[in-house]
Amino acid sequence: MGDAPRIATPQAEVMALTLIDFSRELSHAVEIGERAVVAVHGRPHVPSSGILWRDGIVVTSDHTLKRDEDVTVTLPAGATAQAQLAGRDAGTDLAVLKIPQDGTLAPNIASEASLKPGNLVLALGRRGENGISASLGVISALGVAWRTWRGGQIERFIRPDLNIYPGFSGGALVDAEGAIIGLNTSALSRGAGVTIPASTISRVVDDLLTRGHVRRGYLGVGLHPVQLPDGREGLIVLSLEVNGPAAKAGVLLGDVLLTIDEEPVTSTDDVQAHLTAGRIAKPVAVEMVRAGLPVRLDLTPGERQAEDRR
Repeated sequence: MGDAPRIATPQAEVMALTLIDFSRELSHAVEIGERAVVAVHGRPHVPSSGILWRDGIVVTSDHTLKRDEDVTVTLPAGATAQAQLAGRDAGTDLAVLKIPQDGTLAPNIASEASLKPGNLVLALGRRGENGISASLGVISALGVAWRTWRGGQIERFIRPDLNIYPGFSGGALVDAEGAIIGLNTSALSRGAGVTIPASTISRVVDDLLTRGHVRRGYLGVGLHPVQLPDGREGLIVLSLEVNGPAAKAGVLLGDVLLTIDEEPVTSTDDVQAHLTAGRIAKPVAVEMVRAGLPVRLDLTPGERQAEDRR
């Protein structure tokens, strides 16, 4: 005897319709998000992705842009545009390209404040003529502002749990409604991709369009963590840039830096937190130990010169 035919229950029919609706909503989110996702041809073989951030402005991942000239962009409709590099910042792994304006509207940006772990998200990438590609996952982790190993300030830590395929770096992370959360990159966090939030992108884009680089302060010192005999922790000065800000202020090799503006500094990250663009050329009070004796100095951070960001 053959198996009895299966009878569809109302519950099964509802579940099937729910899954179909869910699938359609995800596809719709991709259709919305892909309007801002382009392919960037700035390296051999596989192109990277980019985001149409403003009319005539494309933002992409700096580490994927291997040349400054002869860069082209494949737009969502399939047309190709010649791009001009406006600036790049290795610290945040962002590069900004200018293309001819065509009246494109700015993308819909998701609210970072509303993000929660477990939210469904989609990574979108475009590989030239192959069209849009998508990867589904969730927000794995959220955190506060952080500094990359390259010294860049990121306004919020966002880690998605999904596949960032070859060519996806520089592409968009979008929410379930197709709104852009930020730009995906595999270069800033070893072992897993992260998303640079929209707030960071907007700040860096403004800096690169205005100055061609992101302003960062520096002291001109090489530091290493150390513990003093009395148990206090600080940073010993191992090297000094000739005529650098620290040297001009009277810092010497072997000095142990304890505080900046009365805030303890026990790591280079602590020091970097005091070297934002707003602190350049503004004196800060530093407390140090020199040969066992306390020393106080006023030190004026300089502006780090643009560097080769390849």
